[in-house]
Amino acid sequence: MKIYRFVVVLCLFFLSCDQKTKVEKAVEEIPVDIKVERFDKVFFEAKPEDLAKVKKQYPIFFPPGNEDAVWLSKMQDPLWREVYTEVQKKYNNFEPVRQEFNALFQHVKYYFPKTKTPKVITVIGEMDYNTKAIYADDLVVIALELYLGKEHKFYEFPNYLKQNFEERQIMPDVVASFAFRNIPPFPDKTLLSQMIFEGKQLYTKDLLLPSYTDAEKMGYTPEQIKWCEENESYMWRYFIESEMLFSADPKLTTRFMTPAPFSKFYLEIDNDSPGRVGAWIGWQIVRSYMKNTNATLPELLKTNAKEIFEKSKYKPKK
Repeated sequence: MKIYRFVVVLCLFFLSCDQKTKVEKAVEEIPVDIKVERFDKVFFEAKPEDLAKVKKQYPIFFPPGNEDAVWLSKMQDPLWREVYTEVQKKYNNFEPVRQEFNALFQHVKYYFPKTKTPKVITVIGEMDYNTKAIYADDLVVIALELYLGKEHKFYEFPNYLKQNFEERQIMPDVVASFAFRNIPPFPDKTLLSQMIFEGKQLYTKDLLLPSYTDAEKMGYTPEQIKWCEENESYMWRYFIESEMLFSADPKLTTRFMTPAPFSKFYLEIDNDSPGRVGAWIGWQIVRSYMKNTNATLPELLKTNAKEIFEKSKYKPKK
């Protein structure tokens, strides 16, 4: 009996690997050639007398209402020029990142064939960690000043934010922005709806970034992922017993969904927990749903949270 079970498991493993190989082979055959424009270079290497030309070439980066003196000041400001110098040290050769974009959008085209191939524009923004990467139709904007490495001297942010200021986080951030635009807003504010919304984003990373680790997709350290895996059953029982899943209490969002140094169970485990554990649990629910259905990725993104939850048959490992 044990030998029979082993053979069955082995066959399923190779079948899964073969299927995955077929998908990746199909993905590799999709022609994609991402174009990158280095607006950060264009702006900081332009002469003051060329500002009008730069504004005409990139009007989206020059909102009305600001006088030219604002942009000229930024061009020549010593601090901003130091930021530009540091960005060029790290990203003088952007080709490796461009190749990552090619691979990403081959996957996007496979799962979303009608998606336009975007142009990528790199910028130096205002150190706003909420807009590190923006995907909008046929344009992706990357704020390179926020991908210099978590130990960079410029960063006076808490560790839970800085840990995602790495080059390896560019693609997960782009996918998060892409998924956000393709997932319908949830009609209610219950914790479960928020969890599954985030779970859909993270599952999108599973398919579009198959070579990335769960830690990279989630924006966690490996230790934080391990903590979630070891405490999955405990967290789920806590949510169920506290009757939180169908509650719309806004405090639950800050406790379990928004970026934070830790989640707030108001128990001894808090200091060991990472923030956003609700998103991680939502991810596991969505993964379970996809294992138990024949849904495609576009279909998943449109399916409501209640149906996903009920059909997921989610049951954490003890």
